[in-house]
Amino acid sequence: MIRLLLADDHAIVRAGLRALLDHATDITVVGDVADGMAAVDFCKTTEVDLVLMDLRFRAGASGVDATAGLRALPNPPNVLVVTNYDTDADILGAIEAGACGYLLKDTPPEELLGAVRSAALGESVLSPTIASRLMTRVRKSDTTLSQREIEVLRMVARGMSNRDIARDLFLSELTVKSHLVHIYGKLGVRSRSAAVAEARALRAI
Repeated sequence: MIRLLLADDHAIVRAGLRALLDHATDITVVGDVADGMAAVDFCKTTEVDLVLMDLRFRAGASGVDATAGLRALPNPPNVLVVTNYDTDADILGAIEAGACGYLLKDTPPEELLGAVRSAALGESVLSPTIASRLMTRVRKSDTTLSQREIEVLRMVARGMSNRDIARDLFLSELTVKSHLVHIYGKLGVRSRSAAVAEARALRAI
């Protein structure tokens, strides 16, 4: 069962997400909070697998700061950003803070549910719009996979988890996730399996 916390300063958004997620038999919403630091405080005392985090709150810390705070906890939950904001600074800030995914609030319900399940496992998840923005960003500079990115992708192709890859390469899981985000952007894909398939088609791995 995926234990989920909602963090959004709009009560109607939290209610809507809860109504959607309550229909899933493998997800339970253990709480909802109206600001980022309240999410951090909640997770200090309650076991949470995944936090759905907005980026901007009317008061208190930003979603980026809250994400960093969550990831610094002894037993950190994964964080999936669900927001209306899609600037490069917002996206990269959230990912660098430790978010494993980034969705916009216009994401269809079924895609959201799938993203929640993937993010709860620590997998990187990007909405199509965000993947497109990252792809455009990296194409302006370099579309060639780095040696480290190829190494990570080969391990993904062998079915290794982010944790296993981090251990074998002596990296943090956050660094592995960052490599995956860059790989997704360069290859124009949104999932691990698609990245492997595209890289094989390009004979990059």
